[in-house]
Amino acid sequence: MHSTPRRPELVLLDARLLDPATGGFLPDTALAVTDGRISALGDDREIRALAGPGTPVLGLEGATVTPGLVDAHLHPVHGAELTDGLDLSGCADLDAVRDALARARRDLAPGAWLHAWGLDPNAFGDRPLTAAALSPVLDDVPALLQLFDAHSMLASPRALELAGVDGPRAFDQAAEVVCDAQGRPTGLLLEEAACELVERAAPRPTREEQRERLARALRGMAAAGLTGGHAMDANGDSLALYAALDAAGELPLRLRVAPWCQPGADAQALRALVELQGSGGTLWRTAGVKLFMDGTIDNGTAWLERPDCHGESTHAFWPDPAAYTHVIGELHRAGVPTATHAIGDAAVRHVLDSVEKARGDGGPGVRHRVEHIETVPDDTVRRFAALDVIASMQPTHCCDFTRADHTDNWSRRLGEERAGRAWRCRDLWDAGATVALGSDWPIAPYPPLAVMAGARHRRPGRDLSLPPHGPEQALTGIEALRGMTVNAAYAAGEERDAGRLAVGFRADLSAFAQDPVATDATELADVAVQLTVVGGRVTHRAADV
Repeated sequence: MHSTPRRPELVLLDARLLDPATGGFLPDTALAVTDGRISALGDDREIRALAGPGTPVLGLEGATVTPGLVDAHLHPVHGAELTDGLDLSGCADLDAVRDALARARRDLAPGAWLHAWGLDPNAFGDRPLTAAALSPVLDDVPALLQLFDAHSMLASPRALELAGVDGPRAFDQAAEVVCDAQGRPTGLLLEEAACELVERAAPRPTREEQRERLARALRGMAAAGLTGGHAMDANGDSLALYAALDAAGELPLRLRVAPWCQPGADAQALRALVELQGSGGTLWRTAGVKLFMDGTIDNGTAWLERPDCHGESTHAFWPDPAAYTHVIGELHRAGVPTATHAIGDAAVRHVLDSVEKARGDGGPGVRHRVEHIETVPDDTVRRFAALDVIASMQPTHCCDFTRADHTDNWSRRLGEERAGRAWRCRDLWDAGATVALGSDWPIAPYPPLAVMAGARHRRPGRDLSLPPHGPEQALTGIEALRGMTVNAAYAAGEERDAGRLAVGFRADLSAFAQDPVATDATELADVAVQLTVVGGRVTHRAADV
């Protein structure tokens, strides 16, 4: 037994301790926590003897304990705000969308805005994505309908009118107010700059409403077994909201926050991003910078080496890709890790080229990341390990938004060849890349067991009887667990502090009623979460623990 003379603040007994770093169970059945870290491992008798009169001692009755699960890519503040509206994610066709909107409209107060999210472009079939397709339901109602990718939305005619958007606009980034042949907006807004034109005309929630929505979302994440997340934005009031919850002892997750760097950022903006690094509180800190190299395949704003079937997805998000390369070099020299949204093959290739150039120009050892990586050729796959670039993947996007027969919008846009290399988790893993897993919530649900399950079965979560999309790209049970523990820690540069069950490591712990590695992938999402612990503090506890 390894121990410390100080009395622990938490003792867990009768547990099966699964360390993903070794791939197996430890011989120990109990652990103690002191000062937020694992201070002792041993059998129940030894560890119980360490407890003082006030030490909480929890018996887990054989539950499996793992290092705390970490979502490597999510948007807590944006997600908490976006998901407060009408959920359209279950609507498979336009009739279902219209029915849901009609019900929501009946409950609207006069003049109120209708907000909805999760709209799947596959619901439109072969029809173009326009507000007119939803007429007359939205006539005279100001409405904003987020598409599932959160990179585009449909605005009703009344919403466009209130925002004063009556024609095309020019932007510093790849964004568009989509217009018809007569120059009239169709309602489709592509990318943040265009969406913001209409969003700012809608009423904003109060700070207290934002705080409560965020707190509620984070409590749900803790109850799902998450102990941490890599938050890929610091927009608006995000940092102030994290600070307020942390100061009040109400932050149930350990958050690593990456503020955005957008096209047009000058030297002063880059200095501000560098100076922001390391700021934070007890359970959150600013670490890294998030950038975008393209948009999404579904709305035609990805950057592909060959156009999609509509002749779209041909341009980078940065109008001058060389400016992005310069920014990566500046941040690298300043020791700041970057995480770049890159979905299309051309976008991913350019990110890797930019990182390679930055490394060649010298500077400190910095781990950079690519987020999403939805379709890439073999030569790109092989470069991740050589450059030590993290492959941050969200397998449930493949599960829930594409189909095995390639009849979905994403696959049809790409064609058979590129759709056949969707979300190459297996190939990246086998090529030696560090694959970190996440949900991209609110784009997909955040429960981490469902994320790990999707990485293994690659089937739609709503119907597991459907065939998998690219089963040859599935991960194993232990690999999926590593993707949300060991590899998430490595992606954050925290491999000496997190991701393992070992003395001296953070006491960020997740406990499950069944072994998440041995449980069948199609049953994993339903496994009960028994306990969640962050820094020795219990953030979720099942009724029977």
